[in-house]
Amino acid sequence: MTDIVFTRRSGWIPNVIREDGGLKLMLGAGADANHEPRTFTFPIGEAHLAVIQEDLARHLLLWSAVLPLCDAAGTRGRLDENAAVALLDPVLLSAPADVDALFRRIPWDRGRLIAHGADIDLLEQGQVCAALRTVTETSDGKRAQEYRANRRRAERGTVLGPLDAAILRYTGQYLHGATVPRRTPDAVAPALLAEVLRVITTAEQACAGMRIGRDPRRGKRATDKRAWNRMATTVEAAVRRAHPELADDAVRTVSFLMCSEAADRSRNAPVEDDEQAAGGSARKTALSFTDDKGVEKKWREGGPRTATAEFWEFVGDRSAADNEVFTIEDEEMGEGIQLHFYADSIARVTTVREGSGGSDPEYRVEYSLVDGIDGYRKLVGAFVLGGCAELDGYGPWMADVAEFERARRRRRAE
Repeated sequence: MTDIVFTRRSGWIPNVIREDGGLKLMLGAGADANHEPRTFTFPIGEAHLAVIQEDLARHLLLWSAVLPLCDAAGTRGRLDENAAVALLDPVLLSAPADVDALFRRIPWDRGRLIAHGADIDLLEQGQVCAALRTVTETSDGKRAQEYRANRRRAERGTVLGPLDAAILRYTGQYLHGATVPRRTPDAVAPALLAEVLRVITTAEQACAGMRIGRDPRRGKRATDKRAWNRMATTVEAAVRRAHPELADDAVRTVSFLMCSEAADRSRNAPVEDDEQAAGGSARKTALSFTDDKGVEKKWREGGPRTATAEFWEFVGDRSAADNEVFTIEDEEMGEGIQLHFYADSIARVTTVREGSGGSDPEYRVEYSLVDGIDGYRKLVGAFVLGGCAELDGYGPWMADVAEFERARRRRRAE
């Protein structure tokens, strides 16, 4: 039978229980293989209970010292009870100087102490007992997160000024650099908001008119990585020019914000219509789209969507690491194009002679290198508008496979 003997307002601070007639400290820490929280217990004495009840700081120090033992137990291992019990007297019953000395020798979880209000400067100086004079039972997890974020930056040699920190708070990336950036002006101190907005304005002006389109080769909602990098480079150069005092972290978070917003606009917009972008109406009236898995989709003029929009939607739905070859064929005209995404290349195929009397038809196949998704879009749009003849201006086209392979090798070597 288990009875709770002592607990604090914060549910995470370890409780004291009585189990089978003996006192134990019970704490939750880590998770098992199914991501369920683990619970650990180990025996304590009456003298330890008295200190835990009367001294919040010593209670928190014991928790901080035991947590690394829980981490060491992993998802299925047992708590090293002997090591846990060995911490009781030194942490709970020793003089402050001896406790400070102990915490210089053992691993401990400082984040828990910081979340409960410990003085960070004193902790860094090794004065753990003095640092805990300000602790409370309530926890502020964000304070510990900020401490860890600052430690990571310090390990990289990054020092943030007030404006740098304000910009990172504005984008929501002060705690986690991998967080998708957003605009949160309420997170910035009013005295610094105007300066932050000036930096944002610089970035917006630098990338005005730039866009980050979709890249269906990488999925239905993927965006063009090259366009992303171009915008990021443009924004970062402009911000560094106008605000040379900013740290790299602040500059990068601003460019990340601009690129993320541009990418979101593309994802939420209708599929791009490359035929309209090319400035004409499609000559093709019926096309067949196929992928490398043998899946086929038909398109006919007069439907709700243009051929290019329908084709790129097909690519976005079907493209995968093992499905990187897509074909557009005009059966009536006897011509088509084959896109090789894995090789950044394209082949155009035209029928030279129809098969007759049991003979196979004769085709002319020509290859060309393609420069990114923008290059593919231009080629697809041109083919839909005018067939293989319309592609003449997008060469050079190579009928010799060996010549084409040499061209590919040269590009890879550049």
